Amino acid sequence: MMNPKVNFFFDKDSQWQSCYKKLRSILLDTGLTEELKWGCPCYTENKTNVVLIHGFKEYCALLFHKGALLKDPEKILIQQTKNVQSARQIRFTNVQEIIDLKATIKSYVYEAIEVEKAGLEVTYKKTSEFNMPDEFKKVLDEKSDVKGAFEALTPGRQRGYLLHFSQAKQSKTRESRIEKCIPLIFEGKGWNER
Repeated sequence: MMNPKVNFFFDKDSQWQSCYKKLRSILLDTGLTEELKWGCPCYTENKTNVVLIHGFKEYCALLFHKGALLKDPEKILIQQTKNVQSARQIRFTNVQEIIDLKATIKSYVYEAIEVEKAGLEVTYKKTSEFNMPDEFKKVLDEKSDVKGAFEALTPGRQRGYLLHFSQAKQSKTRESRIEKCIPLIFEGKGWNER
């Protein structure tokens, strides 16, 4: 059933407007509940996220929250970045692609619903498996208050910081990022939370 709270997303001027509307009609036909999450239409099964519609400059996409667990017989699921562990996308650049893939899209959605009903979970890499830059290890070794604050963070926030620090190519940049993030760590926030 259409959720009026989500209508603004489909009514706003966007290069993907026709694609969004076609995806919405397909998803509403699957029996999922339409909700608004992260400013995007999200389709849920028993209040659990299954699939989301979102757009970027180059494409719009369906994002399957547990896409890593789907079989993907058509080999159309894309891992957005190498650090994304669970979600997978099906990307579109025009409405005809969506029309041509309607049956496939529905089969992937139905499989994602079954994954939720079965209670399947993605096995995530542990925080200890992520690379810890030497510059951050040194800070943790030398400053027990920073170490305590970092260890008090949720595993997801810890991983976020480790990825953020590791992505810098130069030691000087890693040190700068670490220094800027220490106040956020003390506040219990993730590196991109404000």
